Amino acid sequence: MNIRDKQAKELIKLGEATINCPVCGSKSLKIIDYLYDVPLVGKVILTTGKCNKCGYKYNDVRLVETNPPRKIVLKVDNQDDLNALVVKASSASVYIPEKGLEMIPGPASQGFITTIEGLLERFKEAVETACKDPDANKEECNKLLKWLDEAKEGRTSFTVIIVDPEGVSTIVSPKARIEPLSDKAEELR
Repeated sequence: MNIRDKQAKELIKLGEATINCPVCGSKSLKIIDYLYDVPLVGKVILTTGKCNKCGYKYNDVRLVETNPPRKIVLKVDNQDDLNALVVKASSASVYIPEKGLEMIPGPASQGFITTIEGLLERFKEAVETACKDPDANKEECNKLLKWLDEAKEGRTSFTVIIVDPEGVSTIVSPKARIEPLSDKAEELR
């Protein structure tokens, strides 16, 4: 049995529905929920969707066990911390306050499972895209891209903060600190 077959047997289909697509408006967005037991993380619900009319795709992931709204903080100090698993639900925000980096959910936000290094790569891709704007400050762009490369190589310390109003995101690390989420906006980061 190959890995793909084994993984397919471990996915449990919870249900499916066809709903209105947020892009084209037709009732052709097929959504399927699966239950999957992720090593080190636990049980998660994977949601996938695809519109048969316009091709829009949607993905989300969330822990099965819900918690109160919370803030998850990880101080990344070394190379090993870059391998910490991150489960980010579509409703969660991610911050790296040392550099003012923010990943704020919008209407098309999607959840994902990655590592801290993978999270840095997502930020790098977003910065590279923003830096293509003719009005972008090229010097600042280059500084930030250089810092992201150094962070991905474990050569600088930084903090990752996930703010999750639904309590279904996590960072799998003994160093991760979980705090209750305050109602005050200035305390979110």
